[in-house]
Amino acid sequence: MTTTGLAEASEQTTRPSDADFAAGPSVAELLRPYLGSFAAVVILQVIGAVAGLAPLLAVVELGRILLSPKPVDHGHVWFVVIAGAVGLFVRLLCTTASSGIGHLLDGRVQLSFRRQLAARLGRVPVGWFSRRRTGELAKVVGEDVGAVHPFIAHTPGELVSAFVVPLVSLIYLFTIDWRLTLITLIPVVLAVALVPLMMTPNRLREQEEFDAAMGRISSSVVEFVQGIAVVKAFGGAGRAHGRFRTAADDFVATFYRWVCGISVVAAGMQLVLSPPFVLLVVLIGGAVLITSGGMAPADLLPFLLLGLGLTAPVAALGHGFDDLQSARRAVGRIREVLAVQSLPEPTQPIAAQGHRVELRDVRFGYDADREVLRGIDLVLEPGTRTAIIGPSGSGKSTLVQLLPRFFDPTHGSVMLGGVDLRELGSGALYRLVSFVFQDVRLLRASIADNIALAVPHADLDEVVRAARLANIHDRILELPRGYESVIGDEVELSGGEAQRISLARALLTDTPVLVLDEATAFADPQTERAVHQALSALAGDRTILVIAHRLETIADADTVVLLENGVIVERGRPAELLARNGRFAAFWRTHRSVTIDKSEIHCGAQGDEPR
Repeated sequence: MTTTGLAEASEQTTRPSDADFAAGPSVAELLRPYLGSFAAVVILQVIGAVAGLAPLLAVVELGRILLSPKPVDHGHVWFVVIAGAVGLFVRLLCTTASSGIGHLLDGRVQLSFRRQLAARLGRVPVGWFSRRRTGELAKVVGEDVGAVHPFIAHTPGELVSAFVVPLVSLIYLFTIDWRLTLITLIPVVLAVALVPLMMTPNRLREQEEFDAAMGRISSSVVEFVQGIAVVKAFGGAGRAHGRFRTAADDFVATFYRWVCGISVVAAGMQLVLSPPFVLLVVLIGGAVLITSGGMAPADLLPFLLLGLGLTAPVAALGHGFDDLQSARRAVGRIREVLAVQSLPEPTQPIAAQGHRVELRDVRFGYDADREVLRGIDLVLEPGTRTAIIGPSGSGKSTLVQLLPRFFDPTHGSVMLGGVDLRELGSGALYRLVSFVFQDVRLLRASIADNIALAVPHADLDEVVRAARLANIHDRILELPRGYESVIGDEVELSGGEAQRISLARALLTDTPVLVLDEATAFADPQTERAVHQALSALAGDRTILVIAHRLETIADADTVVLLENGVIVERGRPAELLARNGRFAAFWRTHRSVTIDKSEIHCGAQGDEPR
């Protein structure tokens, strides 16, 4: 994918400003637009909870009427029955409306979170993704956003109902007998005393370890699925799932520690809040008061019916604790992603004058204590092709990623057309620079749409021209529906074919600066020669920077830059470097897979130009 495509896709999204995410939005800031809906959910739950007491109070009143020695007032009985029925209907209506609004609100909040995450991920430095696991990001966008569902759709209404009902019940029971009311509260007091034991630092740390173990499982699954074809081809299927098995074992051990730590407390809370225990306490207390003549037998009935409701707040805390904690941690991880800073944009962008590229004393390190690039000075003139070579870990990929501004150098500057990239502005930069990755990612869309990703207004003739230049046109015509064939549904492309699609995308963009991370790494020699011929024909005054591994790519370059340990150790034309018989010549001999006559590439001692 070219950086132009990434830029244009992100620019089409309505995006919050960087200032809004300077330290990551708080939970209150994330939910502030939805306070009205939250209020409606709470108010409806309060009304429904109070109305829901009407049937219970009706039963209590009927029991007292029927147990009274006085004659039964049938009119009063019917009034009590109707009041109970109306209360039940109002409760059903309000709780249904509250639940519906809550779930609609949940959908809106999750959609907002995902839009904000998509906007933020579309704006962070592209290089940031290379240092993050796919599974961890997928968990944030998928599972973590989904984890707020209980907090939004269920918890507010359930907690309000759980507290309103006991409060009203408690006031009513106090009017009947304050002594038995206090006795009925004994299970609540015992449960509340156990709650802090569920929130100790050890319990919270175990829960965080549980979440981390789940994240490692997600990452290992993604990596296992993505790499299974390769490891099976090399007979490593037995070892391929080792990392997943290790992550699963680690999860089991973590889960076991968490369960062991919390099981005793949870069991104790379930016991003291269980209906049999509460009824036992009420019956014992009521029996003592009734036998001593301190309370009428009919007055025990409301305690038996409403006493169970007094334990609801603690039960709700116990059952909702995990959901609330999961939502808190999930929102925390969402905030961390939203807090990732995009590269700063200039307030007054400066236009580039041409497309000469210059790196001035560039230093860069992913970590503060280790520099990957150390004092790089390099000039890329328009109309030239520069090949970056060097051993693995020498800083080649890091160097080329600075040009499309996947990262900013920690020291020095990268200039394009005489302007520091930090003063150019991303919009202008992506119109000047395109990038072809070695590891190609194509969209589940048509071939034409994949090629035209960075230039969505391009017509089919332009798409076909780019495909011809990338030497992929003939292969596309062999597909079931040609350029309309959908990748992933109707056709699967080889690695070399996917790279040529990506190259066609970059050629269609037609930027004056082209960065290639070995764009023909998976191509056969014939295709590679055709692609290099196309690039040569297109070169003109285009500036091309390529990471090179194949000798033919190196031989075709105007300038070769040899990196070792983040430092340029040799640079110059291939023929000149071979004639010096230095490190480049040693590199050439080491990487040559077949004997090549120097005359074939015109790199003789006279300093002839490479072909």
